[in-house]
Amino acid sequence: MPPLRARFAQWILDTCRAEYDGAWLAYQDEIGRRHHWTGKNAADDFDSAPHIPLRHLLALTLPISVTMRSFLAQSGLSEKDVEEMHLAWTKAVLLQVILWSRPYTRANEF
Repeated sequence: MPPLRARFAQWILDTCRAEYDGAWLAYQDEIGRRHHWTGKNAADDFDSAPHIPLRHLLALTLPISVTMRSFLAQSGLSEKDVEEMHLAWTKAVLLQVILWSRPYTRANEF
């Protein structure tokens, strides 16, 4: 599996297993830093674009949230359960993207 796909797969698992504690919050800050030019390509010997624009992070929320619903629907669970899981997933993704945007804001503006 290519490194980017492996990271994406891990992110999905991490999102589903999130504890929302201090360690989780620190990791979200690290992910945001690793997408911003101040920390891009500074970890894991992974070389890619020197910066991910904020608009790309924000645009990620819709396709990542919408496409998850079809995967959840394949689970065989009731429509109500699928809808509740999809809503929880969408909230988790939105929360993460909000936190990842911190490096893109000036001090005291987040």
